[in-house]
Amino acid sequence: MNLLTRPTLRHVVLLALPTAFAIAGTTQADDETASAVFAGGCFWCIEEAYDQVEGVKATTSGYSGGNTEDPTYEQVTGGDTGHAEVVKVDYDPDQVDYETLLHVFWRNIDPFAVDRQFCDKGSSYRSALFPMDAEQRELAEASKESVAERFDQPIATEINDFEAFYPAEAYHQDYYIENPVRYRFYKSACGRVERLEEVWGEEASATSAS
Repeated sequence: MNLLTRPTLRHVVLLALPTAFAIAGTTQADDETASAVFAGGCFWCIEEAYDQVEGVKATTSGYSGGNTEDPTYEQVTGGDTGHAEVVKVDYDPDQVDYETLLHVFWRNIDPFAVDRQFCDKGSSYRSALFPMDAEQRELAEASKESVAERFDQPIATEINDFEAFYPAEAYHQDYYIENPVRYRFYKSACGRVERLEEVWGEEASATSAS
């Protein structure tokens, strides 16, 4: 779907950017690096949150959970590929563990929203966890159960086994750094901060487990 035919707030912000089609590379993990994949709506915002977590070495915006190889942003937001916007987090497990990353994840999303997050609507903006091994899945399921017990209502966030990660286009990477004015406008107008505070109170937008 062409951006011009989908006039959401986020696309209006993107239309002000020069066209770019280069694909950003992922950070190569080494023996001291583990990875995790999180979908929390707009990947710009999730990337910003995890970049502030001590022990995180790199973040890459991209797509997971779909049925098309190497999808484009237009394809994903069009809703036909099944992908969600995600952020791949590369981290040092000696400095931060997956449980802490899960704690940060929940407090940066609306866990009750179905096929949307804040002002962004559609399945590509759904919240989801993509555990990459049995240990991550066990911890992901336990964290979801804990959130459900806390609020005593159904949690919309999905838990799906990780299959593939496709980096998003270059202009999406570090968007909040490269385009701070447009990013702040989008984030403010989308009501993300207010909704997080409504759900999580003082824990909203956490970047640590403390």
